[in-house]
Amino acid sequence: MSHEPDQTVDSQSSLIRGYMDSPEKLRRLYKRTLFVVVMSQIFGGAGLAAGVTVGALLAQDMIGADSFAGIPAALITLGSAAAALIVGRISQRFGRRPGLATGFLAGGLGALGVVIAAVADNIPLLFASLLIYGAGTSTNLQARYAGTDLAKPQQRGTAVSIALVSTTLGAVAGPNLVDVLGNFATSIGVPPLAGPFILAGAAFILAGLILLVFLRPDPFIIAKAIAEAQERDKDQGETSDKNPIIQTTNNRGIVVGVTVMLLTQIVMVAVMTMTPIHMMHHGHGLGAIGLVISIHIGAMFLPSLVTGVLVDKVGRTTMSFVSGVVLLTACILAALVPADSLLLLITVLALLGLGWNFGLISGTAIIIDATHPSTRAKVQGNVDVLIALAGASGGALSGMVVANSSYATLSIAGGILSLLLIPVVIWSRSGRKVKESKSIPL
Repeated sequence: MSHEPDQTVDSQSSLIRGYMDSPEKLRRLYKRTLFVVVMSQIFGGAGLAAGVTVGALLAQDMIGADSFAGIPAALITLGSAAAALIVGRISQRFGRRPGLATGFLAGGLGALGVVIAAVADNIPLLFASLLIYGAGTSTNLQARYAGTDLAKPQQRGTAVSIALVSTTLGAVAGPNLVDVLGNFATSIGVPPLAGPFILAGAAFILAGLILLVFLRPDPFIIAKAIAEAQERDKDQGETSDKNPIIQTTNNRGIVVGVTVMLLTQIVMVAVMTMTPIHMMHHGHGLGAIGLVISIHIGAMFLPSLVTGVLVDKVGRTTMSFVSGVVLLTACILAALVPADSLLLLITVLALLGLGWNFGLISGTAIIIDATHPSTRAKVQGNVDVLIALAGASGGALSGMVVANSSYATLSIAGGILSLLLIPVVIWSRSGRKVKESKSIPL
């Protein structure tokens, strides 16, 4: 019995060495990991769509005031911030599998709490449940990192994009089921606007169970162990280029990646949150609102495969600059287009989603490039906390801005923030070192 711990360590060491010595074996694990992440993201996407589509409308209906319509987005993103911190810590210590599964399961319980709050007409319970529901939306976003743990440097943008694009299937379907889910909810005695949260609860729970059961062996644990083993070999004068994972921390890169994702998140959340309210005030029904939001979410995730390739081939900061230009265009159009034009509103929200997509994937790739496996999951969790808090601020302030001014004013403010991405890109390029990695374009 006393030899069991040593046997376990030897077994784990043998497992890690097997992946280090066999590029093909590591490649198969990388592909398996991406497949499991894709499966979970399909359900996760369906779960996050509920809050985006009807969260503000449900709060407005229960509270009866437009000025509080941005509160759901703020609560969801605050819950997302707390979950990002917790999931990041769990993932760093125990691996992606327990971290991501915990976040999704909590989000599912939060979504079901929203349904109960709507039935009971209990506003405090609604707010508390939206806060917990935010764990699911945060975890859906954090799952993008799991696909990159075993990716080579030149594959990271593409790996992020595969995780994100799989979210599209569920995320686009969710808003288009608003009317159907509303009718189902009514038939069982639930307010129609709470219907999408029934789907969200089931979807998040399924996403968590998929990761809990199938994400084995854990990609982050394997990647971290390989990096540690390679560093030991390097210290001992042994080198192996078969599966290089070692890299150093780049603080400037972390700052740039955070700033890119933070600005794109604020702009996207602020304008997106108030668009359903803006449409409702100008005679659009739930079906039209669901269509606009579904196209917006599709634009957030569907272009990811192309975006990932561009980020890997063209460069991280170049795509960050493009993100700012696209978001600026979306905000200018939002301020100018007639509110009764469904086609133009679809165009605005599609561009808004596309700009966010460019910023998220390029910013995520910059963060991954700039972190070391020994601290990567913790740093990624901290980064997503800042992004979530930025989104919370954008969601909360958006309702106040529109209530005291107009949707056009909110859009103009978003355009100004988009412009800030330009000096960030310039600063990033000015700090580029001559010894910058040839395989990772920035």
